[in-house]
Amino acid sequence: MMSLRNPPCLLLCASVLLCCGCMSTRTSNTARTAKEQLLVSNSIDLALEKVDFRPFAGGKLYLEEKYLDCVDKNYVVASIRHRVLRSGAQLVGKPDNADVILEVRSGAVGTNTKDWFLGMPKIALPGPVPLSLPEIKLLARESQKGVAKLGIVAYDAKTGRRVGPGGVSIAQSDDNNWFFMGAGPYQNGSIRKELSRSVRDQTIQDRLPTTVAFDDIGGSKTGGSGKVRLTSGRDRH
Repeated sequence: MMSLRNPPCLLLCASVLLCCGCMSTRTSNTARTAKEQLLVSNSIDLALEKVDFRPFAGGKLYLEEKYLDCVDKNYVVASIRHRVLRSGAQLVGKPDNADVILEVRSGAVGTNTKDWFLGMPKIALPGPVPLSLPEIKLLARESQKGVAKLGIVAYDAKTGRRVGPGGVSIAQSDDNNWFFMGAGPYQNGSIRKELSRSVRDQTIQDRLPTTVAFDDIGGSKTGGSGKVRLTSGRDRH
């Protein structure tokens, strides 16, 4: 029996008590999972990659979005604007200032889930003593898909005549989780490819500065410093 009068024993007991304890961390999740958002945005990107915006180069274009009604509408609009600007066209804020009006609509932007397995489902056996056989999954797949269907038409801002046939672009993204005899998941799909490609490519093309500054478009005329800076504290002016 351990004696409380023994100093080494008291020291050992105190050490054990100090080392014992517990800790919990609090985590939270967004209302929409990152995977769902990636599936939707990936399908939108794939759909827009099928659209050739180069014929608008050099022209003034107004993007009409009133017929676009879907989840992640802002991402659809901003992605189209980005591609229009990359084509060499100029975006304008009013139809009266445009050469061409680009009208976009959505047929479907969302996700679907489908589960599949090879094996034996759970079976309930009737009788005096009810029995149930458990579900056995030899091979299983949990699949979630993102779908984007976008329609785009362009017409002359002055005459209202159609500029080219326009059309509908449909694309699908997917994320699959495979299980074999309960082991897994083994993952594949379009967003896995996108993530792995982005993670592998660590080359920094254009690192963002740690301070924010803009050119003053009126600086040369007003004799100003030529810069508009966003600062805080004592540096504010």
